[in-house]
Amino acid sequence: MSGRKTYYYSDEQNDEFSGIKRNPYKVNSSFKYVNNNFIYIVFKFIVYRIIMTPIAYIYLKLKFHTKFVNRRCFKKVGRNGFFLFGNHTNVPLDGYTPTTMAFNRKTFVLVSDENFALKGTRTFMKMVGGIPLPSDYKSMKSFMKCIETRISNRCVIAIYPEAHIWPYYTKIRPFKSDSFRFPCKYKAPSFCFTTTYQKRKHSSKPKVVIYIDGPFYPDYSLNQTDQKEKLRNEIHDAMVKESEKSNYEYYSYKKKEI
Repeated sequence: MSGRKTYYYSDEQNDEFSGIKRNPYKVNSSFKYVNNNFIYIVFKFIVYRIIMTPIAYIYLKLKFHTKFVNRRCFKKVGRNGFFLFGNHTNVPLDGYTPTTMAFNRKTFVLVSDENFALKGTRTFMKMVGGIPLPSDYKSMKSFMKCIETRISNRCVIAIYPEAHIWPYYTKIRPFKSDSFRFPCKYKAPSFCFTTTYQKRKHSSKPKVVIYIDGPFYPDYSLNQTDQKEKLRNEIHDAMVKESEKSNYEYYSYKKKEI
């Protein structure tokens, strides 16, 4: 069934259709990835758990009638921290989904520096779990330490390896293996979630059904390059299989003719 809007693309890995345009924010060595100040921690708890978690849950239910399938698979890793990979198809749905999906764990989301571009919202973005990608080599060290700290503290780190947002897209785009170096480096399990769009009986807008698969583990018999490639392929294949359960194309996508 045809959608209300058609997007024309030329590059599946680099085209962006979110409609959000902001000046990049340079995350340099002065950026504080981990803040252990007591007052900050108290306010972070209030913002994340008391304010934003209920808002995220209500938003997903009311706007998208969201349903999670196989969330119980998280129990297979006990209280260990893990990585969560998903397809990038909606704003702000994709920001709320990881928090709601793993609601009994503190969840962080890797985001582009553009999400920290607006002054006055950077502290808030950190409090709700945003971890911006570093802009230079010096900030990379702090970034990697932050990832290590969160995983060792049994948190969840969500990553969208497709990187760019394609609203209501029902397939899985090809993505690189770069993001999969984290579970390989920190020897942590991974899960993937696939957002699908399905027909509703009495509405032209789709409902969202999210399928969760895993855990997936790096193959430690391989070198790290091959580890992340194999892990990427396993997760990509699982997401492709689940994406076939979408049965409603709200927006359509067509490749530009050369």
